[in-house]
Amino acid sequence: MTFERARSNYLRYVSIERGLSANTVAAYTRDLSAYAEWMLARGITDVGAVTLPHVSAYLQSLVTRAEKPLTASSQSRMLSSIRGFHKFLVEESVLETDVTVDLAPPKLPKRLPKAITIDQMAALLAAVEGEEDVQMRDRALLELLYATGARITEAVSLNVDDVLGDDGLIRLRGKGGKQRIVPVGSYARAALDAYLVRVRPVYSANGLATPALFLGPRGARVSRQMAWLIIREAGERAKLNIELSPHTFRHSFATHLLAGGADVRVVQELLGHASVATTQIYTLVTADTLRESYITAHPRAR
Repeated sequence: MTFERARSNYLRYVSIERGLSANTVAAYTRDLSAYAEWMLARGITDVGAVTLPHVSAYLQSLVTRAEKPLTASSQSRMLSSIRGFHKFLVEESVLETDVTVDLAPPKLPKRLPKAITIDQMAALLAAVEGEEDVQMRDRALLELLYATGARITEAVSLNVDDVLGDDGLIRLRGKGGKQRIVPVGSYARAALDAYLVRVRPVYSANGLATPALFLGPRGARVSRQMAWLIIREAGERAKLNIELSPHTFRHSFATHLLAGGADVRVVQELLGHASVATTQIYTLVTADTLRESYITAHPRAR
């Protein structure tokens, strides 16, 4: 089978049968397009002709190339894409053996999530206070990100009916379309209520009817890129002088909950993590904070 046909079949499978998100499918598309182009440039047009040395040579080329060599995490993601592709072809009886089965991903360094302090978060949220429509919209969005730990895609994908009445709950749709119900604190609820009553009707009247919760002034759904810009501008106004991203809110949400005594299993559910092991990395952050406080305060700590 040709690379192009095999790739199309696999992308259709992950998109339709597995129901993976558009972002995940797009990542697979990019990875497998580059993989196929490399093989075709070497005269390998049939997926059945690929061998383990071919795959190893391709991965090595990504690491040693002069322009933008892949980091360990990007290598791991690329290998995951390729292995999923070959596994699918074996399951579909296109290939007899999976030449990638013994390839091990590179060891990833343990990276602690980047969270900001509670005072820094307060300053960031204060930077979007105001009575103007845009300020009220931005305040509602940022308060919601911090109150729920939502991924940015989850937040901008919210519709009005995902705000579940007066119960202080919101419905988030995570990876793979999995839904979870998350409580919303009083500050975020107040900001969201003000936005829904005073701003969203005005913005909605300026565009086509849309169920989107967060709108721009022309009535279109707020994009991920616009959310990034809102956060960056809030950080500049707050003069925090630190790198901020939408994930800063998610990391800070988890870190502050655990530091406040929340159970790691509860935080796992709130974040929508499939495994508690993913959530437990945040306990390392709080442990480091405790260690620093201990060393600073205890007379015989050092």
